[in-house]
Amino acid sequence: MSEELKRLYEVAHLYYEQNQTQHQIAETLDVNRATVSRMLKRIRELGIVKFQIDYDRYQSIDVAAQLKERFGLKYVILVPEKSGQREETLQRMGEACATYIGTIITDNDVIGFSWGTALAAVVEAFAPKEAYSSIQCVPLIGGPDGKLESRFHANTLAYDASRKWRGRSKLIDVPAILPNAAIKQALTQSTHAQEVVGLWGRMNIALFGIGSSQLNQETNWLAFYGQTFTEEMNDLQIVGDICSNFYNQNGELMTTSLSDRTVHIEHQQLAKVPLKIGVAYGSEKVDAIRVAAEHQLIDVIVTTDRTAQQLLQGE
Repeated sequence: MSEELKRLYEVAHLYYEQNQTQHQIAETLDVNRATVSRMLKRIRELGIVKFQIDYDRYQSIDVAAQLKERFGLKYVILVPEKSGQREETLQRMGEACATYIGTIITDNDVIGFSWGTALAAVVEAFAPKEAYSSIQCVPLIGGPDGKLESRFHANTLAYDASRKWRGRSKLIDVPAILPNAAIKQALTQSTHAQEVVGLWGRMNIALFGIGSSQLNQETNWLAFYGQTFTEEMNDLQIVGDICSNFYNQNGELMTTSLSDRTVHIEHQQLAKVPLKIGVAYGSEKVDAIRVAAEHQLIDVIVTTDRTAQQLLQGE
């Protein structure tokens, strides 16, 4: 390699990788700024540095803008989706959502968490922080009575988030679905349970997955609700749920056999949370996401480019 070419590579490294200004490079190489400018032009001509417009990303930005306007959302986060790569897609969604949350949280926030694989991906992507000792993390629903893998529990996610942020957490120490309404009534009157309810009233960020009736045979869904609830969902024409608040195609809240015995934040209280972030993707969830967005059940959606396109196609 000639000395001239070596010098061009050096300038390319300083300018494009080290982010030095032309003035800084001129001082380093003991040349004038005009010389550096000519060298940068020569670098582009020789193809030492190549520029390419990322049209896929541009398309995603355009789709996100359309989605935001179509449903009146506060914010839309899209990640690329590739067929057959569920784990990678969930990881990307988790990282994107975690980055967004990192830009909006402040000390003294009260943040609620539901359960599921998408939420687990978000919490796993949270970066450890030292400055949020007064943040309070709280589950939005009780546990699945030992039938679901523990890392997907709302309690686990709330605790892990608080640990990463050096904050505090308040857990729900009863199953989400109890045998009957009387037991629920008795357990939710305890001092501890009332403290959780109090935190729900102060909560300013709610982070949750969006359930779909089309996935009622999926392993985690069955572990949480059981097989017998599937028939009832079909009879009631349930489309989806948020924190076990089930709704139909018109966005109407549906009363089910679980309604009076489920320990969870109820729809009326969840609706008052200033920032409601839904994390979900997939063709099976398109209807559930669309209804949630149309009826202001979510303020922010974290999903994939493909799901976003499907949401817009269904206008």
